[in-house]
Amino acid sequence: MSWAQPQNVLQLSSSGSVEVVQDWLSLTLSATRDGADPALVQSQLRTALDVALLEARKAVQAGQVETRTGAFTLYPRYNRDGKISGWQGSAELVLEGRDIPRLTATAGRIQSLNVTQVQFSLSREQRARVEGEAQALAVEKFKARASELSRQFGFSNYVLREVNVSASDSGSMPRPRMMAMEAKVASAPMSADLPVEAGRSTVSVNVSGSVQMR
Repeated sequence: MSWAQPQNVLQLSSSGSVEVVQDWLSLTLSATRDGADPALVQSQLRTALDVALLEARKAVQAGQVETRTGAFTLYPRYNRDGKISGWQGSAELVLEGRDIPRLTATAGRIQSLNVTQVQFSLSREQRARVEGEAQALAVEKFKARASELSRQFGFSNYVLREVNVSASDSGSMPRPRMMAMEAKVASAPMSADLPVEAGRSTVSVNVSGSVQMR
């Protein structure tokens, strides 16, 4: 038994975009150590990380300032003869949240690690809210275009056959060392808060699918 192919089917798509200020800041702080004894290098890194964690935890507040450890690596260095000549390692701590002044002040007080990366993005709550706004725009455009095209083709209305919805955002880019970060080394404590400025993200939602004109 063969099924009749659907007729008067229209394929179309629409999109909605909303631009918003990024409200989530992530700061990556790290330390590197090297030496002949891998156990000593590892111990030095653990100490630097423990000191940083002790300071960071004072500022922790759910959703506003959060902290977690990042990568912890230890690997050998080789000489020209292919033999191990020493060991080098690194440890990371990540500070992130919405309270930007508190985050930058906390980073400024941590002296055992250096800030190596700054990244602004959207919090989950902000992304969900803005994505909902963009989606509503895209759906309204889809419906308006389906109605208009159906009318132009001589039909009075349409029914939805299938639809796909996808979302994306642009504007969240990591930025390595900037401005005063360069001055923050183990022997030169930073006396002021980190100078940072949030960017903007554009959240876009695309609605595509088909309708049957009637």
